[in-house]
Amino acid sequence: MKVFYELSTLPRFRNAVVTIGSFDGVHAGHQEILHRVIRLARQVQGESIVVTFHPHPREVIYPQDDRPMQLLTTIQERIRLLERYGVDNVVVVLFTVEFSQLSADEYIEKFLIAAFQPRYIVIGYDHRFGLNRQGDIHFLKWHGESAGYEVVEIEKQVIDDNAVSSSKIRTAVERGDMAAAKRLLHHWYTLSGQVVRGQNIGMELGFPTANLEISSKNKLIPPDGIYAVFAEHKNVRYGGMLYIGSRPTLKTYHNRTIEVHIFDFKQSIYGQELQIELVARTRDDAAFQDLDALRQQLEHDQVAVQTILQAEGWSKDMVSNQLNWPQTAIVILNYNGQKHLARYMDSVLRSAYPNQRIVVADNGSTDGSLLFMTEHYPQVQCIDLGRNFGFAEGYNQAIKAVRSEYVVLLNSDVEVTAGWLNPIIEMMERDRNIAVAQPKILALLEKNRFEYAGACGGWLDALGYPFCRGRIFADTEEDKGQYDDEADVFWAGGAAFVIRRELYENFGGFDGDFFAHSEEIDLCWRLKRAGYRVVVQPRSVVYHLGGGTLAYNTPRKTYLNFRNSLFTILKNEHAGRLLWLFPLRLLMDGLAGLLFLSQGKWAHIVSILRAHLRLYASVPVLLQKRMDGHRTVETFRNWPQPNRKGRYRGSVVWQYYARKVRQFSDLKITPDKNAPI
Repeated sequence: MKVFYELSTLPRFRNAVVTIGSFDGVHAGHQEILHRVIRLARQVQGESIVVTFHPHPREVIYPQDDRPMQLLTTIQERIRLLERYGVDNVVVVLFTVEFSQLSADEYIEKFLIAAFQPRYIVIGYDHRFGLNRQGDIHFLKWHGESAGYEVVEIEKQVIDDNAVSSSKIRTAVERGDMAAAKRLLHHWYTLSGQVVRGQNIGMELGFPTANLEISSKNKLIPPDGIYAVFAEHKNVRYGGMLYIGSRPTLKTYHNRTIEVHIFDFKQSIYGQELQIELVARTRDDAAFQDLDALRQQLEHDQVAVQTILQAEGWSKDMVSNQLNWPQTAIVILNYNGQKHLARYMDSVLRSAYPNQRIVVADNGSTDGSLLFMTEHYPQVQCIDLGRNFGFAEGYNQAIKAVRSEYVVLLNSDVEVTAGWLNPIIEMMERDRNIAVAQPKILALLEKNRFEYAGACGGWLDALGYPFCRGRIFADTEEDKGQYDDEADVFWAGGAAFVIRRELYENFGGFDGDFFAHSEEIDLCWRLKRAGYRVVVQPRSVVYHLGGGTLAYNTPRKTYLNFRNSLFTILKNEHAGRLLWLFPLRLLMDGLAGLLFLSQGKWAHIVSILRAHLRLYASVPVLLQKRMDGHRTVETFRNWPQPNRKGRYRGSVVWQYYARKVRQFSDLKITPDKNAPI
């Protein structure tokens, strides 16, 4: 990200998509604006630009105001957050009395148009500008007709039935409710500054502290007390215990201090920058009889703080090596899965990822799942979808209500390991071309074997049949480390499916008509056609019960398997290949019917027939989806050519039944570089 502090130094931006505002806190409402700005910029192959002001306009316009200006972010904190949320350029405009005197016309013509030549201007629902706040969205649109830019307005965002605003966040911070502040901010409230020398009282007590000097006199400081915090120093993240107060136990000192005891930290960092994320306030400040009593209380405080941080993914052995982990929402779609939530939710909560948000989206359950979650896991956000939308559309509905950079689609019958998510996000942060990733998925009941639903990454053969590294049809392999390399695949398993939320939205998410099964293959195929990567990260491991949300080897599963596989091919396969591929697939499905006949599985034969009848009835709709998908791929293309990795040029059916190949490693993988995918 580039930061500019002088208008005179601005380059000529390419197809500039601009938003303007103070962005104090860079809260959830601001993030919706940023999301739209970045998306528009990518659509027009332009640059996203945030214009923000320093000092805050109110400090200049009302300098004699008796009410002290309380800011959620210093200018540097604001810039860091804007970078975190993916902005290309930030322009910090020096707000002066002269600038405040610009009329609305001058503001648009001499400032916005002259400096940025915008293609789009994106603003919030209540944005006003110019002398006496005379300019509004209608004024901007009127000028846009002659200036050649378009105006996009962001509607009011609502969280917990309250409109998001900086004032509501300030209220939460002022009462020390850091969880409420985070719900509105979508990140922890932060204090940052330089470490200065104190009186070393903490060292004498066995709790050495770093004293923080806040550079901005207008920074809002939470109330006195003890806080559970994360401390970040030189891109390394630690757990810690923060004190804010006037040290009433010490009779000699009465000045208010902000000091943090960082767990397992022995460096001397005087004069260096430190950033503190406030997770929870554990108690008020208090006076104690003597230093021994204070020491005993601090020992109790440390236990309480570490318990809170462990619930947020911190452990004593964990030090995160990346600053500002992007927010990741783990979305668990539930339908009558109370027993799975009771068994596996604790493992999800113990995840070591430092910036996760857990959401359970209920698909119209009738087993009391929502009541169970409310009573036993009040810290988990629940979304009541009202009815059973199925797996595919259920996730579409749930993700509409989630705002995060990454979304994890996690089955309710999956047990995760403590550090499972970190390697995946680290990998995706290193390479922005990775759209989707999955962990190594092992069987919960046989933890040395790969699990059916994704194993160690999905492939697709020349006829459109899916298989996996570690699983061909129903045969799963023992995990001996044979697939422990990070690798490109064609599709990721839906049991633990990690995707950039923006791409999920841009590419239309899952096809709701699939209901369940193969929807992840269809979405991955669309992304691969646009040039994106789908990758498996075996350093990440989860255990899947399998069949817990949709039973295997049932007529219903057979119907969805055959129908959705054909749907996927018709929507995504190259037209030249469809001419011979579709008739061949119909023949292969007929052979599958004969196999079921030999096994006496009449209901499965009926399922195949039903799948084909549904296919023929759906051809007009599928052809329309095919055309819509092509337009989407071209609009959001990441690379001039499709990504063919993970496509097997042979027939896995032939290899399995004729040549008795049961392991992925026994297939002769020769990428078909000329195949039009």
